Amino acid sequence: MRKLLFIILGVLFGVVMYKAEAASWFRIYEMFNFQSFHMYGFIGTALVVGVIAVQIIKRTQAKDIDGEKIQIADKAKSIPRYLIGGILFGLGWALVGACPGPLFVLLGAGVYSILIVIVFALIGTYLYGLLRHKLPH
Repeated sequence: MRKLLFIILGVLFGVVMYKAEAASWFRIYEMFNFQSFHMYGFIGTALVVGVIAVQIIKRTQAKDIDGEKIQIADKAKSIPRYLIGGILFGLGWALVGACPGPLFVLLGAGVYSILIVIVFALIGTYLYGLLRHKLPH
């Protein structure tokens, strides 16, 4: 039953992303050319909601679906790490026209060429998992 709930929530998330035009290549193009506030507003709203949610989780010591306390780990702060990661993420986003969030939304919307991006995103994630312990922290 829980899996069905997650599938329903995922589909709902995809519909919202599609209707809000967050998966629109044209909206993303406008954002990278500083021609529209639409995507910056969408991302900013997600950031505010995320910060508030993390603070609520920390202060209420919320539990996950299995009743375990949610652990929010402190990550190492490293400027080169975030700078290089951010540049790679931004370049990929600009080249593909979508960040990882709406990849499956685009597939559901009938943009079947996004399958190429999804396959390589999964390969990249798998390779990162294999090489993660060898990378500097």
